[in-house]
Amino acid sequence: MAHAVISCLHANLTAVEAVLEDIDRQGIETITCLGDLVGYGPQPNEVVQLVRERAIPTCQGCWDEDIIDGLNACECSYPSQLAERRGHRAHHWTAERMTDENKAFLASLPMTLRRDRLLFVHGSPNSQHEYLLPDMSAFAALERVETAKADTLFCGHTHQPYVRELSGGSIRVTVEQAGSEGTTKQELTLPMRRIVNAGSVGEPRHGDTKATYVIHNDTTGEVTIREVEYDVAKTCQAIVDAGLPEVFAWRLRHGFEYAERADDASHVCER
Repeated sequence: MAHAVISCLHANLTAVEAVLEDIDRQGIETITCLGDLVGYGPQPNEVVQLVRERAIPTCQGCWDEDIIDGLNACECSYPSQLAERRGHRAHHWTAERMTDENKAFLASLPMTLRRDRLLFVHGSPNSQHEYLLPDMSAFAALERVETAKADTLFCGHTHQPYVRELSGGSIRVTVEQAGSEGTTKQELTLPMRRIVNAGSVGEPRHGDTKATYVIHNDTTGEVTIREVEYDVAKTCQAIVDAGLPEVFAWRLRHGFEYAERADDASHVCER
């Protein structure tokens, strides 16, 4: 059975519709969403409503929490003060336009979802705001999966899709009994674990403008990262028309995060 995992929709209705159509064309009936339905994009209510209509099981993302609990709830870091001000501007824009019914839906979302030994989170099992980057230490990555009692951990948040296999290896322990010259050697072999990042439907940052999601074969365990083209220009124009920071449209056109390091970015063209 094929199972689709989507994440980071970010109020980009055109991208969400394209991905769901791609999933439907393949006859995939089971979908799990890893959150961040809103934020940055111009159609927050429309995207939340579509997820609700499709009855897609969804985790609460950091942006979803942010809209419900306020800016102080978000622990996400920004690369500069300028980027932080843009993020706050997008927060206020989104919060003012969300319906009470859709806000209540975001508030109802669970932090995690589980299917047998598959665990679904937005950031990590510890927090919606923790980034499980592909280059984090193998020990830390394995710890996140193992303590969550999962074989495969599905996450988003980074907007960069990847599949990382973590070999647990083995642990050897020598036990000495007091009053005895004998020793006992024990060996524990840890099984293979995996972290699967679904990337982003609504705001890809992997160097390409295509929306990404993953397909998991529940029988074989095989994971496929899938890219879907959509009308990027349409969403970019909607961002500009909505009065959101134009740099959000720039990011969509280029497929990576615009991360200036200086507060004064007057020398940078945002278009």
